[in-house]
Amino acid sequence: MIVAREPIQRPPDARLLAIDARGAITHWPRDDLAALLRRGDLVVANDAATLPASLAGVHVESGKPIEVRLAQRASLERDDVHEFSAVVFGEGDYRTPTELRPAPPALAVGDALHLGPLRATVRRLLGHPRFIALRIEGSAHAIWRGIAQHGRPIQYAHVRPALALWDVWTPIAGVPAAFEPPSAGFALDWHLLADLRRRGVRFATITHAAGISSTGDPALDARLPLAEPYVIPLVTADAIAQARTRRGRIVAIGTTVVRALESAATGDGRVRAGAAVATLRIGPHTRLRVVDAILSGTHEPGTSHYALLGAFTTPEWLERANRELEVHGYRTHEFGDSVLIERAVRLPKSASFDGAGRQPAHDRALREEEQYERG
Repeated sequence: MIVAREPIQRPPDARLLAIDARGAITHWPRDDLAALLRRGDLVVANDAATLPASLAGVHVESGKPIEVRLAQRASLERDDVHEFSAVVFGEGDYRTPTELRPAPPALAVGDALHLGPLRATVRRLLGHPRFIALRIEGSAHAIWRGIAQHGRPIQYAHVRPALALWDVWTPIAGVPAAFEPPSAGFALDWHLLADLRRRGVRFATITHAAGISSTGDPALDARLPLAEPYVIPLVTADAIAQARTRRGRIVAIGTTVVRALESAATGDGRVRAGAAVATLRIGPHTRLRVVDAILSGTHEPGTSHYALLGAFTTPEWLERANRELEVHGYRTHEFGDSVLIERAVRLPKSASFDGAGRQPAHDRALREEEQYERG
């Protein structure tokens, strides 16, 4: 795949690779996304606006420069903005790949950090030299103002120009909650939403504090994704229930939506409205209760995002899709192209087959789906 190096959310030549429930792969212009959905489906997106969560500063005890990347907080309450978990780097900036960034000076509980107009204190060390809990001093209003004035969007070396805040806000961005952009939502625009409505596809939102995608350290990356707060509005929970009644599919725009909805799911697949924290780690062995399909960026094997895609389709189909992405030169990372993966109709291990090698229950599921598609 080709690394997307320019911060263009919706390039006119953006592409979409689709994997359907039977493993068939097709290629589309991403602008044709609505054509792959059907009446009765519900599209759910993350409306979190992205914080300028990279704060340059100084470790007071050593006098050395640092970069603090805010990574986690306990809730999305507006005034709950004093306590953060953060990843700390030594001298440098985004132009150096994270895996090559120097470690910060040795950090200890009680150390002071000057982050532009903000003052913070190291509260705890979180099991890694770069990972800390910190407390920012001042009123909630002063902290929000300091982050807005001094912070920059978290950025990685593959994107060449310095990112502005508008580069990382999706078109539906609302509450400032995400530490990195819920970038699958870059594919959305008002023309697409209007097209969905014309086709009888409904649209709803959640708010999820999308976390950092990489720290540059394998041991710390293995802890991703961190626990992330989210809010599911009652109107969205109701829309999901109604779509289920109509036998429509729930289509998640991005991994954060999958994580929030599956974390909020009851045993029978109903989604609880309200605020909570997503701790669920989703991967190939996860039994999805709510989401039927995902629109996502292209992700590299070994990342937590790639592991989540494995909950929707088989390893063989995902590997075949990767080969297609490579052969056709798809762009990767947050400003890259997209994939649409429908949850596979899997064969239970204990299933019995008929004389032709077919599984009756599997065939029934496919027939029911075909009948629904015909209306």
